[in-house]
Amino acid sequence: MQTEVHGTAIVHEGAQLGAGVVIGPYSVIGPNVSIGDGTVVGSNVLIDGHTFIGRRNRIFHGAAIGSPPQDLKYRGEMSYVRIGDDNTIREYVTVNAATGEGDTTAVGGNCLLMAYVHIAHDCIIGDNVILANAVNLAGHVRIDDWAIIGGIVPVHQFTRIGTHSFTGGGSRIAKDVPPYTKVVGNPPKVCGLNSVGLQRRGFDASRLAPLRSAYRLLFRGGFNVSQALERIENEVERTAEIELLLRFTRESQRGIIL
Repeated sequence: MQTEVHGTAIVHEGAQLGAGVVIGPYSVIGPNVSIGDGTVVGSNVLIDGHTFIGRRNRIFHGAAIGSPPQDLKYRGEMSYVRIGDDNTIREYVTVNAATGEGDTTAVGGNCLLMAYVHIAHDCIIGDNVILANAVNLAGHVRIDDWAIIGGIVPVHQFTRIGTHSFTGGGSRIAKDVPPYTKVVGNPPKVCGLNSVGLQRRGFDASRLAPLRSAYRLLFRGGFNVSQALERIENEVERTAEIELLLRFTRESQRGIIL
């Protein structure tokens, strides 16, 4: 595969471009950037800072990746952006570098970041995540694998979005979104298991039944969180999903959305 750089693009001699990389018109690639095989960079894209991008990504017009964090604490520390393989990064997405010395803002693999998504400093995005148009993540947000967030959703700093969860468009997220659930509204509320998404990903009845039991206890049983967790431990089959739900809820620093 031959690397192609448009004549109007500016690629620093220190940048590392893998086989088959395509750099579109008027894009700018900084000196400490590494781009993996087969990645296609569209027009007017800026990739700067200490940024590592994996293979077979598609980065569309106007995206800006690796810029310094929008954090008043930042004093020029060497920090990083690391993006995995097979991602689609649409128009005008911004991914900022981390704040602390040696820290990383990370995006996993096979993610879809739709137009105008903002990923702030020190965010950690898992694999197979979908962020719809104009999702805005504050610093230190963590999004676990297979989570989906609808359009125009702001997410508060240090918030965690659980695996296989679905967050409806226009919601304002200031607490942790529990795994396997659907969350929607302002203020947001849990409105059910993400049953359709789970079934599409191969969850059969034996895996869904314990989650439904735990859901009823935690969100509809009339118990406080501690009481509900105790009931789940004693009454619900301890599958891997139940163990993860228990651990997620106990480790939550901001509290979970109910």
